[in-house]
Amino acid sequence: MFQIGKTIISEDIIENDFVCNLNACKGICCVEGDAGAPLDEEEIKKLDAIYETIQPFLRKEGIEAIEAQGTYIVRENGDLETPLVNGAECAYVTFDEKNTAMCGIEQAYNKGIIDWKKPISCHLYPIRVEAYSDFAAVNYHRWPICDDACTLGKELQVPIYVFVKEALIRKFGEDWYAELESTAKKLGR
Repeated sequence: MFQIGKTIISEDIIENDFVCNLNACKGICCVEGDAGAPLDEEEIKKLDAIYETIQPFLRKEGIEAIEAQGTYIVRENGDLETPLVNGAECAYVTFDEKNTAMCGIEQAYNKGIIDWKKPISCHLYPIRVEAYSDFAAVNYHRWPICDDACTLGKELQVPIYVFVKEALIRKFGEDWYAELESTAKKLGR
């Protein structure tokens, strides 16, 4: 572990490789699991603001889940997250012709309809950030459904922190990322 500002970072994000392999996994991370994507306070405001704009990019089942549950839900422990369709996939998920899960929010962003890519927790994956009172922990979240992404990352020699560079800069800023890169170089990555 090492520290940059008010973050404690696991060396796992430097030492391990990762590149999403949608051809192999079909975006299963947006479908499996026992919860929706983690959200923060600003993101729930954003979801409320963009919902009508992104609705044409969503599936009927997703719209029905959002209409019934809201643009976000609050778990028993107070955590905020995206709603699910029948306890399975994220309500914002769509499927392409190959049955690969795609993000309806990101599709609207890619078309220039909105200026927000998707929840930061999704953009950062496989990194998870846990906020504490005095610092944030930045860790690699290992999930067996991402084994193909680990294999592809190793083949391409892309460390996790490089794969999620854009998201890390979005979350922590350019200076923070430059310091992370410097630390990675010192560690030989």
